[in-house]
Amino acid sequence: MMSKRLDEIEESATFRIAALANKFRRDGKDVISFSIGEPDFDTPSHIKNAAKKALDEGRTHYTPSAGIPELREGIARKFEENGLEVAPNDIIVTPGAKQAIFEAIHAVLNEGDEAVLFDPAWVSYDPCIKLAGAKPIWVPVSEEDFKPDDFAVTKKTKMIIVNSPCNPTGAVFDRSTLNLIADIAVDHDLLVLSDEVYEKILYAGKHISIGSFEGMHDRTITVNGFSKTYAMTGWRLGYATAPPDILDAMLKLQQHSTSCATSFVQYGGIAALEGPQECVAEMVNEFKARRDLIVDGLSSLGFKCKKPDGTFYVFANVSQFGGGAEVAERLLRDAYVAVTPGIAFGSSGKDHIRISYAISQARISEGLDRIESLMRNI
Repeated sequence: MMSKRLDEIEESATFRIAALANKFRRDGKDVISFSIGEPDFDTPSHIKNAAKKALDEGRTHYTPSAGIPELREGIARKFEENGLEVAPNDIIVTPGAKQAIFEAIHAVLNEGDEAVLFDPAWVSYDPCIKLAGAKPIWVPVSEEDFKPDDFAVTKKTKMIIVNSPCNPTGAVFDRSTLNLIADIAVDHDLLVLSDEVYEKILYAGKHISIGSFEGMHDRTITVNGFSKTYAMTGWRLGYATAPPDILDAMLKLQQHSTSCATSFVQYGGIAALEGPQECVAEMVNEFKARRDLIVDGLSSLGFKCKKPDGTFYVFANVSQFGGGAEVAERLLRDAYVAVTPGIAFGSSGKDHIRISYAISQARISEGLDRIESLMRNI
């Protein structure tokens, strides 16, 4: 009775760990969760007030499927920061960046096509590719910096997926890495899907969009959203720009699935883009302090982990204590500390765990104490 398309698809590891942690909480256990990729900050008040105002004004009905014009105009201006020259009509607003990624992959991939993923990669790329009938091709990255070196493609390759800053490693691709990817895309006439949802959670330097490179404008799908930058995960608001034929296909898929992003939420998006940005800087500064706290703490316990340049994740090698899945299970069962096994992000992550430091410094310190107590007995 079930669709065969779902046979190869596993449930999201991050949500599975969150569900297990919640079960322990219902049993009265104090679980410290390093598992979910969600800022613990409240959505800034000016954004909430804009959505409330929209509700009070009765903006509760269907919007154009691609999004309200005012928001698309704001997004077009935002894309100018990235060196992307796009008009409002070149943009689609989606119920979350994840939906934009799903639509983009289904808009271009056919049965038998291949899409390159840099291993480790975010958990949902692989299922999206498989649901489209295509095949993910995993390209391992160097554990030294979590960036890809030269890699091969085949006649079946149609897309390369780029995620910088990267979930789960926190790596930020520099211009030389992006140039390598762009050169391969141009030489082999490939599309690039660039997931830039962590763009603002950057601890040094300036974000670079691969779509701004020479020859990449007409072959890049750029996806972004509001969840991470403005602590708006539950609002489900994302957006993308793509070449016209791909954008039309994404819009068609949206029209027959979600229809449009939530109406009053889109007005919150306008306020996020056009309102004060100090809230973003404050959040990133706090994430940086948390990053330093947790990396120093893990290093002192003997974990091997690179200090991430972006996002709010540490991808720690725990091979000296066992496999990543084994360590994650032990931490949750014996210390009530929830982390995500690295294997969820690709085979290269089998000896790793992903730790999200999107929780307070006090809880990070307590979590480190629990990890130390457990590791001392291994």
